[in-house]
Amino acid sequence: MQVSYGLPTHRVDCGEEFLAPGVIGELAAAAEAAGFAAVYTTDHPFPGDEWLAHGGHHALDPLVALSFAAAATTTILLHTNLFVLAYRNPFVAAKGIASLDVLSGGRTIVGLGAGYLEPEFEALGAEFAERNDRMDEAIAALDAAWTGESVTFEGTGFRAAGNTMLPRPRQRPRPPLWIGGNSRRAIRRAVESADGWCPFPNPARFATRTRTAPLESAADLVVALDYAREHAESIGRTEPLTVCFIPEGLSMGSRPVDEERVIASISELEAIGVTWVSVALPGDTRDAQMEAIDRFGRTVLSGR
Repeated sequence: MQVSYGLPTHRVDCGEEFLAPGVIGELAAAAEAAGFAAVYTTDHPFPGDEWLAHGGHHALDPLVALSFAAAATTTILLHTNLFVLAYRNPFVAAKGIASLDVLSGGRTIVGLGAGYLEPEFEALGAEFAERNDRMDEAIAALDAAWTGESVTFEGTGFRAAGNTMLPRPRQRPRPPLWIGGNSRRAIRRAVESADGWCPFPNPARFATRTRTAPLESAADLVVALDYAREHAESIGRTEPLTVCFIPEGLSMGSRPVDEERVIASISELEAIGVTWVSVALPGDTRDAQMEAIDRFGRTVLSGR
């Protein structure tokens, strides 16, 4: 089981603790030393005020933040979790991702989401109602751009009539794409067009807010994984699907991690076919995050 650590790029409320020069690199280097396989970032370019007032958050640009993490490390992978493709022109997104992959020596994992915050879509000039169709279209555009060859592609609001993008990503034919979301459509997208799937725990009471299907237990995840396997068989996919989930025992606030529960949850997830987990650790200061990274490495990662 591989573990991805969430860089606190969403904690802009903590000011100099996490936004000071060098801090993101220091945390990424500490995660690498502790045995984490990847570091991840979230994505909210311009969130709406109402969402922010009800628990939402800002975030650093994911590719910029990961470039600082890349410069301070040598082996740890760089994971967007998740990058909202429908917010952006896909060729601009392809250029940024390829640049990060080249400059990091081929360490990028591209977690992609359809997005769920309508006011953010409106502010960015993106069509919320069409976000799933736009995402499918954009994935095809990424693949076309990353060939390094001349591209002819007609999309919604963009058109390539003989354009070429270099450099290509270091990883060939592309960096791994992991699709976020719990819906059947997200699962099919992962199986048909990507390399991995990133569902997340989602109580039924939050499903309307997060705009994706509920997923409340390991049993629910088993049902979804069975659907993914069945769909893979139906289309003739033979490559294994990477699956990344969030283990139990973590806290969104300042409460400490329940290491025993995390370890038990990881074992349960591994038994049903999950291959990665992502974790966010408590700590409102740089020192607290460094301590949490070290502790997680010693108590959870070293025993696996």
